Amino acid sequence: MTTQPRLPRAVAPREPVPQLQRAGMLDQVEKRLRGLLNDEHRRWRTADARGAGLVESLAELVAVGADRVRPVILLTGYLAAGGDPEGSAAVEAAAALELLDTCTLIRSDVRDNAALRRGIPALHVSRAAEHERNGWAGDARRFGESTATLAGDLALSLAERLAARLPAPAWQIWDEMRTERVIGTYAHEAMTAEYLDDPWPGRCISGCDRGCTAGWYALRHPLRLGAALADRPDLDAAYDAYARSLHAAWRLRGFLDGGPEYDWDAELLREILLEREERGIAERLIRELVDRASRTAAASRLAAGWCEELTAFAVRMAAERG
Repeated sequence: MTTQPRLPRAVAPREPVPQLQRAGMLDQVEKRLRGLLNDEHRRWRTADARGAGLVESLAELVAVGADRVRPVILLTGYLAAGGDPEGSAAVEAAAALELLDTCTLIRSDVRDNAALRRGIPALHVSRAAEHERNGWAGDARRFGESTATLAGDLALSLAERLAARLPAPAWQIWDEMRTERVIGTYAHEAMTAEYLDDPWPGRCISGCDRGCTAGWYALRHPLRLGAALADRPDLDAAYDAYARSLHAAWRLRGFLDGGPEYDWDAELLREILLEREERGIAERLIRELVDRASRTAAASRLAAGWCEELTAFAVRMAAERG
């Protein structure tokens, strides 16, 4: 009797170690956020039911923020710097950063009168609707906006609670980041009001200044915070250079392909400036900026596998939007 050869069992491809490490830490960030908000809700449910309602509104918005962009960048900077995947301080910092980002989004939605956030009604919209349904006194819109502002205050308060235990070098970056975030946001609002907000990202390409909230707050500060938590201050300059190049590529891609930050004036400018040849030049500039970011990563002393991961991240950030 002939024995049939045993076929090898199909094995699902394994994620690279860097991605597995980051995914494991992101799971811990989710648990920390969920636990913190659940504890806060239990505390206020018995002390003040209305206060518990505010916590519920914040928790709902945090729960639907599945991409966790800022924590991903912070943990990337931390693990690439050789940080311990079991480190609790990085988890605390990543959770704090998500809450700080949530505060920023809530307040920006109020300023912009945005209808949706993360696929659900913006917080000021849902609370205004609640006011109308219940026939409460006063103006529903003002109630929604003031409630949303208070939810932003709550998110910031909880973020500060987590950040208070960070080591001194990391806390210094955190303090710098939260201050520059506010000043940079004001500078952007003032430039828009003065008709000085140019949709062409020339300043980003030539090198973001300290008022650039997108470049500093979105990329540079989270990466530096990760390096500080891994006790790698030597990576500060490298992360700065990487973030500048990648941010410029990302902003240029946004201008070319359009997006929420690029409204009719950007579309008009694209039609005026970008003939086929000019668009080709802009695409080459994006590739050069991504290549510059990749070379910066390659020249840095990073943990095994993380140079490739930072390069892949840069490529994804600057890819054409379908």
